[in-house]
Amino acid sequence: MNKIILISTVLSLAAVGTHAAETPQPVAVATNATPITIETRPEILGLWGMTIQDKNKKCTEYYNFRANNEVVIHSAKEWSTGIYQYIPSPDNTLSKAPVLLMEIQYDNNLKDCSGMQEDQTGEVSQYYIRWDDAKTIQFCNNEKADKCFAILRRVSP
Repeated sequence: MNKIILISTVLSLAAVGTHAAETPQPVAVATNATPITIETRPEILGLWGMTIQDKNKKCTEYYNFRANNEVVIHSAKEWSTGIYQYIPSPDNTLSKAPVLLMEIQYDNNLKDCSGMQEDQTGEVSQYYIRWDDAKTIQFCNNEKADKCFAILRRVSP
């Protein structure tokens, strides 16, 4: 469609300066209509699981960080959804750990893996992220990422 409009426009512009007796000359039109787009995505994107051991049972809490900055959290019977922002380390030297901000927008208010039942709708959290490797991260309380309290393992890309 764009090629037809472009060719018509070029031909009509070429015909403006000619007389009716003259025949318009062929015009070369670029046909590369496939632009290359480079898109960067946060490295935290994907499904992560955190195992919670409570007495004799083991439960996994899942965090699904989606490309549109939405997060879905599933823990036992609890389902939560919200938005997140991942801010990588400003200089990649990890003198300041990456930051993860999350705001819960919906919580079904059922029991989670820890056995607690609490409506977290509207709750805003900030975590510092320590990357142990490409498949293991930790949620931490400070920007040096040395006071961590939760280990998450990548489940899928």
